[in-house]
Amino acid sequence: MNPVALLLAAAQGARLRRATEILPPATGPTRGVVPGPSDRTAVRLLVIGDSTAAGVGAANHEEAIAGSLARLAAEDVGSAVEWRVIARSGATSRRVRHSLLPELEASDPFDLAVVLVGVNDVLARRHPDQWQEDVAAVLARVTGRAGLVVMTGIPPFDRFPSMPGTLGRYLTRRGRRLDEVAERLCRDQERIVWIDSAGLLADDAEFFARDGFHPSATGYQTWATAIWRRARTKLVPPAGFEPTTFCSGGRRSIH
Repeated sequence: MNPVALLLAAAQGARLRRATEILPPATGPTRGVVPGPSDRTAVRLLVIGDSTAAGVGAANHEEAIAGSLARLAAEDVGSAVEWRVIARSGATSRRVRHSLLPELEASDPFDLAVVLVGVNDVLARRHPDQWQEDVAAVLARVTGRAGLVVMTGIPPFDRFPSMPGTLGRYLTRRGRRLDEVAERLCRDQERIVWIDSAGLLADDAEFFARDGFHPSATGYQTWATAIWRRARTKLVPPAGFEPTTFCSGGRRSIH
């Protein structure tokens, strides 16, 4: 980007910070159970990461990504789904690595873990090498505690309703550089699924919360649906779901 455009992007960023409403994280418990026809718990779900994992833009976690995903899984699997959220608004991959991952040590293993991180790394202008080091560590630790890990890419900033044009294009390019690194880390990993976020953002204005930056309850439902469509192919055998759970090396998986 040329110097004039960089100056314009910086000015737009300053105005955006002053004008944007700061929404709180989702309220209520950060763990719960979605019942199914059977009382048996078939899936244990973890959502870990930044403000989207924390449900900013939704009233509570039942309406945010964790609750939305748990309902989809319970309906599909036909059994109860336990979910847990470990998240902080504003978290970079480094904060997830050093501040949030230690909370996993006291947890039971999970069948499915969803990692949502990257937006704040872009905003903090973190170098791709720094990002690679932290994301690799996060994925390694989470994979050690979950049978399947889903990582979604960084949403394109230029699709956010609140984002000025020049700034949005600049941040989108930076996000793509980090996405290339993360996708490479996930590639060919049997128990890690990468999802490009570019296809997750609906053009419908109802996708976004009133800050024009975070998803609304509708947006989280859309996001959760895309995640579950990809995750279920590795969690649910094609012939039907007859779960047999086991622990191996600290991991609990469904086969």
